[in-house]
Amino acid sequence: MNGTEFEQITAFLAAVEHGGFTAASQALGRDGSILSRRVTALEKRLGVRLMERTTRRLALTEAGERFYQRMRGALHVMLDIEQDTAAAAVGVRGTLRIALPASFGRMWIAPILPAFLATYPDLFVETALEDRYVDLVAESFDAAIRIGTLADSRLVARRLAPSRRMLCASPAYLHLHGVPARPVDLAQHACLGFSRLASHPLWTLRDGDKMTTVRIAGPLVTDDASSLVQAAVSGLGIAMVSDWLAGPELCSGRLVPVLPDCPVENDEAIYLVHPSARLVPAKTRAFGSWITQALATRPWLHQDVTD
Repeated sequence: MNGTEFEQITAFLAAVEHGGFTAASQALGRDGSILSRRVTALEKRLGVRLMERTTRRLALTEAGERFYQRMRGALHVMLDIEQDTAAAAVGVRGTLRIALPASFGRMWIAPILPAFLATYPDLFVETALEDRYVDLVAESFDAAIRIGTLADSRLVARRLAPSRRMLCASPAYLHLHGVPARPVDLAQHACLGFSRLASHPLWTLRDGDKMTTVRIAGPLVTDDASSLVQAAVSGLGIAMVSDWLAGPELCSGRLVPVLPDCPVENDEAIYLVHPSARLVPAKTRAFGSWITQALATRPWLHQDVTD
């Protein structure tokens, strides 16, 4: 790729990401007509129309959407290679501010942070454990761990591990009340509700080749996930919880899976997010590499944690 071709691609990506040539020209400090001519030249070189233009809006063609997605990914790879090389010459030091989900942070990040700090003795880490999506830029955080389904945003996200919701109960509860064989059987059981779940009080599970939704009822509804796990351990009923939250109890046998062949409808995951893909500080890159490796094995699936 020569310099002219790279400028054409850069103009195309900027126009798409900023919603038009005027906004792109302001962001890049270039004349909008120049950017437009470069995109026209790119289309001519490729032999395909990439976008439809009007005076008010810009819309990608099907070919343009494919080109944008693949070229954006390729550009990020190139930037990562450059930044990895540059970061190798910069010491990991300073203050690293990280926002963590409260329960996940206490269970799976806080216990291993000392090992991270031991690796980087010139680094100081400040963590904020709270169950809200902080504004990383406005509140001056370098990175955050987030769990769920990420909305489209300008944050750079790295998927660290899946987060699976599952049903579980204590052996004592199942011995006393029986083991449900199908999702519809849950209507006859004490089911513990989590009020922060968007679908509450409905649980949706796969039953063979179809999805079954059950309206649950039981003696407890709470907005605290840890309390939900403890209630299930005490034999109060069946709970729907994330695998990372119930991992220690499942490993110890205090909880057992319920309906393991009927997975809960779920597309959540655990992500590392940070504000920008460009000029990422060495401290943030070091934390990203470390946490990716630390969570790759999903330690909650095979480790017990005691209070």
